[in-house]
Amino acid sequence: MKYRTRTFYTDMQKSEMWDRWQRGESMSSIGRHFNRASSSIFPHLAEFGGIRPPDRKRSRFALSLVEREEISRGLVAQQSFRSIARNLNRSPSTISREVRRNGGRQAYRAARSDQRAWDCATRPKSCKLSFNDPLCQLIARKLRRKWSPQQIAGWLKRKHPDEEQHRVSHETIYRSLYVQTRGVLKKELQQCLRCPRAIRRSRHATQKGLKLRKIKDATPISERPPEVEDRAVPGLWEGDLIVGSNNSYIATLVERHSRFVMLAIVENKDTQSVITALIKQARKLPKELYRSLTWDRGSEMAGHAQFTLATNIDVFFCDPQSPWQRGSNENTNRLLRQYFPKGIDISGFSQAKLSAVARQLNERPRKTLQYQTPAEKFQACVAAIN
Repeated sequence: MKYRTRTFYTDMQKSEMWDRWQRGESMSSIGRHFNRASSSIFPHLAEFGGIRPPDRKRSRFALSLVEREEISRGLVAQQSFRSIARNLNRSPSTISREVRRNGGRQAYRAARSDQRAWDCATRPKSCKLSFNDPLCQLIARKLRRKWSPQQIAGWLKRKHPDEEQHRVSHETIYRSLYVQTRGVLKKELQQCLRCPRAIRRSRHATQKGLKLRKIKDATPISERPPEVEDRAVPGLWEGDLIVGSNNSYIATLVERHSRFVMLAIVENKDTQSVITALIKQARKLPKELYRSLTWDRGSEMAGHAQFTLATNIDVFFCDPQSPWQRGSNENTNRLLRQYFPKGIDISGFSQAKLSAVARQLNERPRKTLQYQTPAEKFQACVAAIN
């Protein structure tokens, strides 16, 4: 039987591995750099949940190897603990504990004692959540409601501005989820995250672009009114389609000023089906709160002229391969994948279910809104025009 050779990495290689992972490189790319299989990279990253462990350093108060060798020589010379401590400018109790925990006067060895001290210093730092069970349970409830760790941390900061014991950073939540040796949140809660993964991905990881098509008589985004850019004026929307299996689709609409979300069932991806669904949604809002729509260059909006004629709403199209020009909508589509994972048949969801999902999204606090909810922001816009 042939056994596969085990792959080892030096400390320097592991450090470079983490550097590349934090820059957003894939495991395949890292493996190619070391001329190794990508499967040899995963165990090293997964051991710490994809979160780089802090560099280990000796405390400035810890005994050094040189001091331990001096202790060993002093013991051989039959010196007392007080005499050795005086030579090292240390407390006698420090020397006494050091010798006692490492075999006593007869068995003490400097190198072995130094290595043992280094190994014992690997104890994980206690997680803040392990001392606060009510806060831990609250975070678990919010995660089950599909809140992101950053939304939870921001909401806690807003709700308890002067109570440090009731707040926690989003990084602490992530570490508690992915680094189970120090975490207190159950690993199953990883499935509640927007992108459930076995290990945490770097924030610099790249995303694939979208395939965009030509649209006849399309008004480019460069001709969009300048007031759209600063998001100060309500009523300017971004839209897209979420695709499921068996040719099922959902139209997603996001208002740029408030990040308010609306969802609509689309029977098919053909232009007529999409335009009909968008017209129906547009008529639910006052004209002051639906002034323009920005879309990508998907062929489903080939009939944009019909939409503009029926609603008097201008449609603008992003540049090719520029999804960031509809940043709010792209971010919302990622949020929606928590509810509608890729590969699922979306046609089984009713409009009532879609409205319930949109309501839940609109009731989440957003960092970009100073942890107000889109519903609160949009309601203020409605009140302003009445």
